[in-house]
Amino acid sequence: MRAIIVEDEFLAREELKYFIKNYSSIEIVDEFEDGIDVLKFIQKNEVDVIFLDINIPSLDGVLLAKNISKFSKKPYIVFITAYKEHAVEAFEIEAFDYILKPYYESRIISMLKKLEMSYNQQKDNSHKNSITNKINLWKNEKIRVVDLDDIYYCIARERVTYVSTKDEEYSVNVSITEFYNSLPKDKFFKCHRSYIVNITKIKEIIPWFNNTYNLRLQDIDYEIPVSRSNLKEFKQLMNI
Repeated sequence: MRAIIVEDEFLAREELKYFIKNYSSIEIVDEFEDGIDVLKFIQKNEVDVIFLDINIPSLDGVLLAKNISKFSKKPYIVFITAYKEHAVEAFEIEAFDYILKPYYESRIISMLKKLEMSYNQQKDNSHKNSITNKINLWKNEKIRVVDLDDIYYCIARERVTYVSTKDEEYSVNVSITEFYNSLPKDKFFKCHRSYIVNITKIKEIIPWFNNTYNLRLQDIDYEIPVSRSNLKEFKQLMNI
């Protein structure tokens, strides 16, 4: 995993680097103190995780994370901050974790282990899906092997992602962003923070409020919203 640290306090940055280097295989590729500098860097360089303080110059951590959440390939965001009041906003943009300073060694180590586990699982799923065009999903306490081409859409309900085919609904116990990252991007698009759509199943694109769209799908009586934050990317994808 490639990571950057965004922290304007030298001692806090050094302490975090110590834990990352000694308790994980994560590579720290750069360090930043300024939010604008981070935005410029990640527009040209791919990273897998950003360890992010909130109180940083130029562009605070929450606004920076909201900008990053619009990227087609989104890195994990781990907030490490003294400000507990931003926790709700952090999880609305699906941050991987939110750690309060001063932090405990055991808390950081646990987060690093979960982070690497999630990353490796995501890579493994993505690799398997690209080779087999199959995915493992849950239904009635059994694992079902589902063809990716049979998936119409996915919807997030809290931390569970529900996956719908023409006739069935399955579940997977990961966030919708994690699940989206395991899917092939030539077929699937995250059109809303709570929805993924199989673009090959779109039958109609219906103009909606605030210049957005609703998507009507083939074979089923269901419409999927396209959020304003994903509108530009959707138009480019669909050549609108």
